[in-house]
Amino acid sequence: MTNENTVNRRPRLDFAEAAPTAFKALIAFDAAARQDLDPALVELVQIRASQLNGCAYCLHMHTSDARKAGENEERLHMIAVWREATGFFTEGERAALDLTEAVTLVSQGGVPDALYAHAAAHFDEHQLAGLLALIFTINTWNRIALSTAKAPSPQGRAVRR
Repeated sequence: MTNENTVNRRPRLDFAEAAPTAFKALIAFDAAARQDLDPALVELVQIRASQLNGCAYCLHMHTSDARKAGENEERLHMIAVWREATGFFTEGERAALDLTEAVTLVSQGGVPDALYAHAAAHFDEHQLAGLLALIFTINTWNRIALSTAKAPSPQGRAVRR
């Protein structure tokens, strides 16, 4: 979703500096959300939500983090088309990606009962709550980055969450 308002912009503000209490609270919530989840699954969810939200900064961060954690390039390339890439993701990962899409795009149809039940079949209640919290946090991070015009740098990231 690029237009003249999103090309070659400078960051509008440093959210961490301008709202340190909110920033620290979000970091704590994010850490709590991922606590009992597989790190590979965490990155898949964050990448998919960032794709859906069009957040280049977070997409760059999480694909880089996934690579550093050992994720293979084929799977990274298939996240955007995970429904068609049946052999690349486990049923649990597919359920998490489906839930990620429903929660991220919640205004376009909510979270259907069957979709939620499919996720609940792959994650216990504690893990499912963590997965939901993770989806909430990445959507918040995406909105912060997009609202403040945070952009990725090909040379690396200056600021990490």
